[in-house]
Amino acid sequence: MKKYIITGGAGFIGSHIAEYLSAKGHHVIILDSLRTGFEKNINGLNVQFEKGDIRDKNLVEELVQGANGIFHLAALVSVPESLLNINECIEINTLGTINILEAAKKNVNCKVVLSSSAANYGDNPILPKIETMTPEPMTPYAVTKLDGEFYLKMYQDQWGLPTASLRYFNVFGPRQNPKSAYAAAVPIFINNALQNKPITIFGDGLQTRDFIYVKDVVRANILASQKGNETYNVALGHSTSILELAEKIIEITNSKSKIKFLDERSGDIKHSKANPSKFTHIGFKPQYSIDHALKETIEFYHKALLIN
Repeated sequence: MKKYIITGGAGFIGSHIAEYLSAKGHHVIILDSLRTGFEKNINGLNVQFEKGDIRDKNLVEELVQGANGIFHLAALVSVPESLLNINECIEINTLGTINILEAAKKNVNCKVVLSSSAANYGDNPILPKIETMTPEPMTPYAVTKLDGEFYLKMYQDQWGLPTASLRYFNVFGPRQNPKSAYAAAVPIFINNALQNKPITIFGDGLQTRDFIYVKDVVRANILASQKGNETYNVALGHSTSILELAEKIIEITNSKSKIKFLDERSGDIKHSKANPSKFTHIGFKPQYSIDHALKETIEFYHKALLIN
């Protein structure tokens, strides 16, 4: 049995990592402020939950003592909010990450795996995105995620702390919050389709995203905790258009929803696609196709609607 810390473990992705590790019999401690996470996401899991903030250096140090690894997901995750509250974004995402690294440094071989973001590439039109491209972060959120990657590398080089950073592309799956002001397309589309409500697409729907299922992202984190010490793209490596996504969801749910097109949103990136070969070379292979993943995700939201 190993001891793992998951910051932001009551959130969408963090709760799936917690579910996986606790099912393997490990001692899992979740540190979450519940700013965007929910205790209901971890109900029934054999985990230790600590409501707290990664900015609390003493708390972080106390929890990390004796840990074998840290999955660091806690962050101010909303891009619009990061633009409104730059100082707070830096405090949570950059200084909070330094607290995690400082605490890990005091433990032997306590590897830190950072959840980073494809937002670090900005709107550079070159596709597919590869880790050697010059980062072009356009928001405080992206800048601080890039800060995190650099700090992980620095702690590795200066003090031998084992680290790895994962640049997620478009993650989706059960427990993603469809009611958030900044909710992703997949849970909104699914919820509307299940209720036969119109599905709204901004622009012509031909914009593309590299979607990856949350259970594959869990596997990416577990792999990164065991091998690799660099920054890696976590994605399928192929793109799906937003229109195709909406059509797939309507078909799988057998929905009567109509697709409604609105004006394109300013600042939206037109196309996104990763080159995941660097991570593939150390053993990562996604197991879920878009269709398989959507079916599982739809089942989750269908059950949630029946309960409510």
